[in-house]
Amino acid sequence: MMQVVVVGTGYVGLVSGTCLAEMGNSVVCVDSDSRKIEALTNGVLPIYEPGLSELVASNIAESRLSFCSDLSGSLQSAEIIMVAVGTPSLVDGGADLTAVRAVIAQIARCSVGRKVIVIKSTVPVGTCEQLQLQLSRADRKDLVVVSNPEFLKQGDAVNDFLKPDRVVIGVNDPEAAQVMQDLYAPFMRTGNRLLLMDPASAEMTKYAANAFLATKISFINEISRLCERSGADVEAVRVGISSDQRIGSQFLFPGLGYGGSCFPKDVKALIAVAERLDEQVPLLRGVDQVNRVQRTRFCHKICSHYEGKLDGLTLAVWGLTFKPRTDDTREAPSLTIIDYLLESGVSLRVFDPKAMAGVKRIYGERLHFAQNYYEAAENANGLVIATEWNEFRRPDFERLKSLMEHPVIFDGRNLYSPERMRDRGFVYYSVGRT
Repeated sequence: MMQVVVVGTGYVGLVSGTCLAEMGNSVVCVDSDSRKIEALTNGVLPIYEPGLSELVASNIAESRLSFCSDLSGSLQSAEIIMVAVGTPSLVDGGADLTAVRAVIAQIARCSVGRKVIVIKSTVPVGTCEQLQLQLSRADRKDLVVVSNPEFLKQGDAVNDFLKPDRVVIGVNDPEAAQVMQDLYAPFMRTGNRLLLMDPASAEMTKYAANAFLATKISFINEISRLCERSGADVEAVRVGISSDQRIGSQFLFPGLGYGGSCFPKDVKALIAVAERLDEQVPLLRGVDQVNRVQRTRFCHKICSHYEGKLDGLTLAVWGLTFKPRTDDTREAPSLTIIDYLLESGVSLRVFDPKAMAGVKRIYGERLHFAQNYYEAAENANGLVIATEWNEFRRPDFERLKSLMEHPVIFDGRNLYSPERMRDRGFVYYSVGRT
């Protein structure tokens, strides 16, 4: 058993702390938001992630996991301090390290003895070196900073942490390296997937991985545009190229583009790193541009169908999150579409299995929040599918058609067969297919 303090109870911190507790460690998760801490102590989570609430409850019951707002008091018995606070984007796209630096300063002031500080937050290349220098200036050379980027998929984060593809550790100190190997040993029983490297390389690995996955998404979306123009079927093309083992099928699905808290922010942050290093990165800039344009083109597709006469229409929107199995709407394509349609005078009836409360805080009474996806479609002049939740894949199409004022579907996730939808009597638009 190891004594671990996790600073930050957002998505990364909460999943990491809970899964470390599940492996028998004693974990204290710290957050400055006392209301969040009180809720977590009572088993109420600030996020939806499949399987997480059950693990939190069981580890609280077994006294392996606890929550508090007092960082200073939590540090004394800790062997490992994991920093998982936010690094939001600055105006230039770079990462704001204010919260990370503040936590490091407090650790330097309040902790006693040698400890390993693990940077779980996504930070620019060179950050660990800068933080180590910050500690040295505070006369705390006994504190060692280690990079340990996360590679969690929202919607499957618990499984990703408990059964990782790989664990990347950026460390220059041999003793700290051994501590990290001991921490992750229970997760490595089926194979050696722990990769040791220098901190800068670990930091770059995180950005490079997310940028590459974002590139795959933007690539297939760009191909989808060519397919629409040429009469090719992007689904057939996708299957054709993904059958090549060198390419693979993951993240190669055309649609409305990537969203969430990672890909948009990390692509921009890597571009900002390049600017700081005076390097040109036209590929990364293109990935970002393709992603933004993809949403705009879909909005124009809706507008074109109605010949620009959107004012006064009622449209339904199925799906508000940036991907299924989460309640996260950060950078969600649905919100771009909703903003466009509202500005065009459209009345919107929306439904999402998990994100209704969060979106209502953004839009209030400007949207009608339906109880289910059929209610959202009632009397609608058209339906927009923005997230590929499983329950949207096989609706009762006859019922759906009878509810709608006009049976028009704008499918941003290519859930259905164009031919079969036409046979069912729908006017059907998708991405990269005719």
